[in-house]
Amino acid sequence: MKTFARTDRSPLGEWWWTVDRWSIVALLALICMGAILSFAASPAVAVRIGQSSMHFVTRQFLFLIPAVAVLFATSLLAPRGVRRVAFVLLGVGLVMLVLTLFVGADIKGARRWLGIGSFAIQPSEFVKPAFIVAVAWVFAEGGRHSRALGFALGALLYVMVAGLFVLEPDFGQTLLVSLTFAALVFLAGVSWLWIAGIAVAGLGGAVLAYVSVPHVASRVDRFLDPASGDTFQVDKAKEAIIHGGLTGVGPGEGIVKRVIPDAHTDFVFSVAAEEYGLILGLVLIGLFGFVVVRGLARAFSEEDQFVQLAASGLFILFGLQAFVNIGVNVTLLPAKGMTLPFISYGGSSLVALALAMGMALALTRRRPSLRLLQEYRA
Repeated sequence: MKTFARTDRSPLGEWWWTVDRWSIVALLALICMGAILSFAASPAVAVRIGQSSMHFVTRQFLFLIPAVAVLFATSLLAPRGVRRVAFVLLGVGLVMLVLTLFVGADIKGARRWLGIGSFAIQPSEFVKPAFIVAVAWVFAEGGRHSRALGFALGALLYVMVAGLFVLEPDFGQTLLVSLTFAALVFLAGVSWLWIAGIAVAGLGGAVLAYVSVPHVASRVDRFLDPASGDTFQVDKAKEAIIHGGLTGVGPGEGIVKRVIPDAHTDFVFSVAAEEYGLILGLVLIGLFGFVVVRGLARAFSEEDQFVQLAASGLFILFGLQAFVNIGVNVTLLPAKGMTLPFISYGGSSLVALALAMGMALALTRRRPSLRLLQEYRA
């Protein structure tokens, strides 16, 4: 990789000396591991559904190049550019979410995908990071002018986004944006009374989903009492992780990918653990943890509240998604369709996550301290 002199004032030169290169290395490692694991997890699934063995591998690599390009291009932006991109993306994404409810493909009783030519896009994947950045800006502006108004506008945005997610329905994405929104409310310094209210509302929403949505109740019931229903995929995923042991059974020798339909998406972690062992599983967890912890540390060191909130929210969103996916694989959480960032198959997920992490890298680039600038100008 080309290096730049510290005196280089070109856009790429400034980017090189201000971006967190260690986080880029970790993210690229995850992307590369995801590409390798696509060869392990997806061929058996493709053959089972009547496609060529390389069907999912080819499509994954087709999205890999634009995803990496988006990651780097977005990381070049200034905070103002990140904000503008987020608001445009949020507006377009909300319109697409509404369209999805009417003309989206009905898959397993849910409308989450919008067909564009020979491809399908999942608008909710792109709305998530845009929503986080938009809410961060609203909260930051509220802190400078009217905290109550800022919180009210942020809450309105949340209701719009979460409401559309529920209508699809997509309770996994709803859970992610809800938890991240709650984290932003806390970080923004909203009063404990409001935080308690949000907690009560969240608990009420969870109870309502349990009593009114049969498949949500079924998944919770099967998690609490496996004998109450079919737990085939979760059981096989757990068996695969145990079967892999410390070093795995070897590339291509795994069994779980041959028997569960979502081996290349929701349960790719179990495929990795079975074929490459607990060591690779811990490496994956370590990489996710490194990106989140390092990102939060850099975000908390920022002086600009918008940058602090937006970057923190994006890293929290990234970490929560990884936690939910791995938690389901090791039976710590009820079964829920959720991709493992940069590892699972999925074009929309891959590009949207690259966009989110590109935004986070852009926001956490080292810039002159506001205090030092003021002292210099004085």
